[in-house]
Amino acid sequence: MSERLLVIGGDAAGMSAAAQARRLRTADELEIVVLEQGEDVSYSACGIPYWVGGQVTDRADLIARTPAQFAAADITVRTGTRAEAIDLDAGAVRTAGGERIGYDRLVVATGGRPTRPPIPGLDADGVFGVHRLDDGAAVRAAVAAGARRGLVLGGGYIGLEMAEALQRRGLEVTVVLADPLPMQLLDADMGQRVCDGMVAMGMTVHTDQAVREVLVDAAGRACGVRTDVGSYEADLVVLGLGMGPEARLAADAGLAIGPTGAVDVDRSQRCRDHPEVFAAGDCAQTFHRVTGEVAHVALGTHANKQGRVAGSVIGGRPARFAGVLGTAVTKVGELEIGRTGLCTTQAEQAGFAYRTDVIEGTTRAGYYPGAEDIAVKLVTEAGSGQLLGAQVVGGTGSAKRIDVLATAIWAGMTAEELAGSDLSYAPPFSPTYDPVVVAARAVSRIEQG
Repeated sequence: MSERLLVIGGDAAGMSAAAQARRLRTADELEIVVLEQGEDVSYSACGIPYWVGGQVTDRADLIARTPAQFAAADITVRTGTRAEAIDLDAGAVRTAGGERIGYDRLVVATGGRPTRPPIPGLDADGVFGVHRLDDGAAVRAAVAAGARRGLVLGGGYIGLEMAEALQRRGLEVTVVLADPLPMQLLDADMGQRVCDGMVAMGMTVHTDQAVREVLVDAAGRACGVRTDVGSYEADLVVLGLGMGPEARLAADAGLAIGPTGAVDVDRSQRCRDHPEVFAAGDCAQTFHRVTGEVAHVALGTHANKQGRVAGSVIGGRPARFAGVLGTAVTKVGELEIGRTGLCTTQAEQAGFAYRTDVIEGTTRAGYYPGAEDIAVKLVTEAGSGQLLGAQVVGGTGSAKRIDVLATAIWAGMTAEELAGSDLSYAPPFSPTYDPVVVAARAVSRIEQG
């Protein structure tokens, strides 16, 4: 008799776990059933701003695989099926429809929950999250219906990307931040570059202003927001306030929840107190590669890798998740932004004696057409020059340089070692000394006295 793997959640982590388990075990050995409360699986939430902005024209382009394609691989996907409760003792899940589905192995991949503070009016018509494809469709419909003023709450990745998307669609864009600057995982000097870039694009940016109320018109539709400083009108309001773990189902079942609010798992993605249960993706706690401390970082890259680890272990192949650096890139207009490892606040909290260095350069040889300004900031351990974190802000060609820095941090390199590394060069791609190497040399010169 075959075993049953039951997966709760049909996006990155859940479907990666299901697909990897199927690669390793046949349908005769392992039945795989996925419960997804929505109608879409394996979709790119990260692509929603670009669908709203028009760079992606077809909703279907954001869907990697359909339920029918999974069925062809002997993976049963039940969309429109919400898991209501987990009975750990009985090894069963109860759906919202009252059905009980037993399991031998369970993967909890319930994803993230958009941050929604208790602000009056936040649930009004015309206030949009950016979490599912239906959210993107709703924003597109509002723009098509004639919205001319878009207001974005929050200055993280989604906030910036949605601000650009609305501007591309011809809306007048206002961004309201409770924080002093956008991109709080950047240091203030780098965040200021992002803020300046947004203003230069024609966006209005209000910082240090927590929203107290979403204003609604006589029809009950959002028409602006009120802060302690003033009120700002809008035809639609988009929420980009961050993402927390969606771990309520796991917590209600009695699975251990870590200090980050996410499900506590070991490095094989097993729940520590229930080895037949795994958790992966935005609902699961992980650890930071530099500090070793527990962390929660909601990124699709991590979710896919964690799901694959869980699926490998369930399929009989040992695997371990190697941790995170929080490496991420985004753009607003032509300004590209990348970060990895620790910013100075995180380095200080982790107890490092650190130093920072910023260099200015160009993305290509200065004489080559299209050379853009770039700033590279390194956070290193004082004395040893150990790389702890890095940030990049600049024009086209800047952001993906963060991958070189992430790889160096992952490998435990010092600034001096990075300065001597063999990076490529040709005038269309970089100056003779790439800005990454220049930044590392600046650190190593000082550390050597």
